[in-house]
Amino acid sequence: MWSRLTSIFFRKRANFPKYKKKFQHDSIRFPQGVQLDEAKQQIRLPKIGWVGYRKSRDIIGAIKNVIVSRRGEKWDVSIQTEYKVVSSAPNSSEIGIDMGVKRFMTMSSGDFVEPLNLFKQELEKLAKLQRKLARQKKGSRNSRKTKRKIARLHRYIADSRRDFLHKTSTKIAKNHSIVYVEDLKVSNMSASAGGTKESPGKNVKQKSGLNRSILDQGWYGFFQMLSYKLEQRGGKLIKVDPKNTSRTCPRCGLVSAENRKSQATFACIGCGYRSNAD
Repeated sequence: MWSRLTSIFFRKRANFPKYKKKFQHDSIRFPQGVQLDEAKQQIRLPKIGWVGYRKSRDIIGAIKNVIVSRRGEKWDVSIQTEYKVVSSAPNSSEIGIDMGVKRFMTMSSGDFVEPLNLFKQELEKLAKLQRKLARQKKGSRNSRKTKRKIARLHRYIADSRRDFLHKTSTKIAKNHSIVYVEDLKVSNMSASAGGTKESPGKNVKQKSGLNRSILDQGWYGFFQMLSYKLEQRGGKLIKVDPKNTSRTCPRCGLVSAENRKSQATFACIGCGYRSNAD
């Protein structure tokens, strides 16, 4: 196959072929010709035939396209459908949410949700496997075994985080119609502080640890889930400019950097209001 493609290139009939490394981008999209048998939990893919799958939810609407992709050692099937959403009557409850690292989120009602921090819990195990892989001969049977273990661990972390985000966002969307969140720029917040060789950054180790904690929370995915779940129920997610939100007193409205001298406590220098900083 490869020699045939290169010969076409040398005859100037096509561009030079690109080699796709195995296991790096293993996915295929089926835009049509897909059939589904939910009772038997089977899906028919063109040129492949009927394949069994484990259903995570009911398939609603007409199938538009299907993407089959590899994550680690397993294959996932993503089915995109089209259907009309009938929004239920929204309730009148409103709530504000403050995202954090020590607490995944703190609500204006005073309730809070503890973070999962699964990547942090599995970091030592992951580092051990990476060191083991570095010592093994590249391409050997043992190195392939270690790679599979690393892939399984990454998949476990990602699936557990997604499950946590889905459950948390569903609970909020069911109980509130309007949710206010800070318009956080996660990519900017988690940018590297390493700098360049000419102008190296400061506190690089501390900043890298903070970046890892921020990305471990999955804020961006949480906002996406919360947004579409609120819309399905007739609600709305409103993003607020985060400027000075941690320095503004909720009682008297005074804005001052002195109101929050620490990450844990908020103490207004104007009216004396004290509370948890989140």
